[in-house]
Amino acid sequence: MSPHAFSPAEIDGVYRAIRERRDVRHFKPGPLEPGQLERFIAAAHNGPSVGLMQPWRFIRIVNPALRAQIHQLVDDERKLTAEALGQRAEEFMRLKVEGILACAEVLVVGLIDQRERFVFGRRTMPEMDLASASCAIQNFWLAARAEGIGAGWVSLFDPQRLRELCGMPDGSQPIAVLCVGQVDEFYRAPMLELERWDQRMPAQRVLYEDSWGAQAGQPAD
Repeated sequence: MSPHAFSPAEIDGVYRAIRERRDVRHFKPGPLEPGQLERFIAAAHNGPSVGLMQPWRFIRIVNPALRAQIHQLVDDERKLTAEALGQRAEEFMRLKVEGILACAEVLVVGLIDQRERFVFGRRTMPEMDLASASCAIQNFWLAARAEGIGAGWVSLFDPQRLRELCGMPDGSQPIAVLCVGQVDEFYRAPMLELERWDQRMPAQRVLYEDSWGAQAGQPAD
């Protein structure tokens, strides 16, 4: 074992948090404990960042009226998404896709404006700002799971309307509404698997060797 490795118990804890992390939609009443949200934000802010641009910003929604407006925005998009799904519309409408009104905390996560100034690591791949912010959200998620708190990433919204609701500057981009709060239990598997919307692929199907589609011991198609 590498001399830089954590202890076996610590390693098990890291992998357990990864394995048992869930995109939570069902919350029970009750606030977070003092300091929890701040710890989750700190975990997010320790995420990897291309060129150290730190493109993420978190808006904590404390105004109940604003929370209700965000909920309505998401519900509007939920209906439009159902229309776009065609034959799966009714199945989709039966899914619970957010917990905005029930969770303890709602956060809007956005990318900063004037991102074109950051070239390091982004000259040919400008989308790396989104990749960096996604890593920050994953850190938030894992920290919350480790403390027994549920978190859900909601992406059903019109970005322009959400930007206006939250007073975000031109050029900034909202990428997530995070619902965070107490839960009765964590889903034993991803909710969309339990609802038979889709299934997680085996890990070996996403690992190739040397060329796209060439899996271990097999030639490429």
